[in-house]
Amino acid sequence: MRVITGKARGAKLISLEGTEIIRPTADAVKESMFSIVQFDIEDAVVLDLFAGSGQLGIEALSRGAKKAYFVDSSKASIDVIKQNLAHTKLEDGAVVINMPNSAFLRTAKDKIDIAFLDPPYGKGLIQRSLPALTEIMSGNGIIICEHEKECRLPEEENGFVISKQYKYGKIALTVYRRKESEETEEQ
Repeated sequence: MRVITGKARGAKLISLEGTEIIRPTADAVKESMFSIVQFDIEDAVVLDLFAGSGQLGIEALSRGAKKAYFVDSSKASIDVIKQNLAHTKLEDGAVVINMPNSAFLRTAKDKIDIAFLDPPYGKGLIQRSLPALTEIMSGNGIIICEHEKECRLPEEENGFVISKQYKYGKIALTVYRRKESEETEEQ
C-alpha cells in the first residue's frame, strides 16, 4: 500500500495485520476514486470515514486537500493512521478522531467537500451513515462509497443522488452528488 501521487508520492503506508476488518483499498480502485475528484481535491475539506490505515485521507492531503478528517472507532487503527501521517509528513492538515462514525457525524462542525466511505463490508454501515453524512456536506459535496458489488445503496439520500457507479471485480464504487434543482437544470 502506497501513496500514488502528490507531495508524498511513493511513500509506503502500513496497515493493521491479521484482521479481516481492515481491507486496504487496491491501488487501481484508489486511482479511480481520485480520478473522480481530481478537479475538486485542491483545498478541499475531506472526510475519511471508517479510516482504517488512513490511506484515502492521506492520498487526499498528498494531492492538495486543505484538511482531512480521519475517523475510526478502533484505537489500533488510530495508531496506524498517526504513524502513516508522520511517515508521509502530512500531519499539518490532518485531524485524527477516535470515535464511532455516528458520533462524529452528529457532532461535526466543518462542512465536508469530499467524503470517502470504505467501511467493513456486509454490515450496512454506508446505508446507516448516509443520512447524517448528507447533512454535513458542502453545497458541491461529493460522496464516494467503496463496497461489495452486491451491496445495494439508496438511489437518493437527502438531496444527494447516485451520479455514477463503477465495478472492479468484487468491488464497486458509488458516487453521490447533490441533485441539481430544476431551476439550475433549465439554465
